[in-house]
Amino acid sequence: MAFALKPRQTIVFTGDSITDCGRRDAASPLGQGYVKTTCDLIVARYPAHQLKTINTGISGHTVRDLAGRWTDDVIRYKPDWVSIMIGINDVHRWLAKTPDAVSAKEYAQLYDGILSRLKKETKAQIILIDPFYLSIDQRSAQWRSLVLKSLAPYIRTVHAMARKYKTRHVPLHDIFQRLLKTYSADQFCPEPVHPSPAGHTVMAEAWLREMGW
Repeated sequence: MAFALKPRQTIVFTGDSITDCGRRDAASPLGQGYVKTTCDLIVARYPAHQLKTINTGISGHTVRDLAGRWTDDVIRYKPDWVSIMIGINDVHRWLAKTPDAVSAKEYAQLYDGILSRLKKETKAQIILIDPFYLSIDQRSAQWRSLVLKSLAPYIRTVHAMARKYKTRHVPLHDIFQRLLKTYSADQFCPEPVHPSPAGHTVMAEAWLREMGW
């Protein structure tokens, strides 16, 4: 499979803290996570591509927040590619019953809405990344087990959106779950949500593999 990205294309990565990863602070403009690792590897292998990469991830955001800033943080750049990973904050807040909680049903509606806008208002191609949670606690009644169970319908939505809009798709939760059969979660994440450099490397490799790197 040929590499999907063409020279001088514009890519917008967007999402929550996992994408943000300090891009609005000392690690500006790309952060210090999978976005930066992905871009560095592309430069190493395809130095003539000279891609324009934009990171608009914001820590703590849900798909509702993303929908609210979609024009300013995605559409305005007229991107050739948009990479989206969002959902873990939606799940956490739904379980915690916070006022800004996003149910699985609303998540699906809002996700569909932002992708519909992207198709109508730009010529961008899309790559969707599943939200993930690094735990193997499937059977207890503890918080981690509840998160894993609650995450499932949000992941199903991403799969459904990938089919509906014929996007590229990184099944990241499944990728990490396979790795957890061999390694402890600490190998990739100091807690179940925010990856270590090793975890971000897994993410970058999975993203690039889906793009034919």
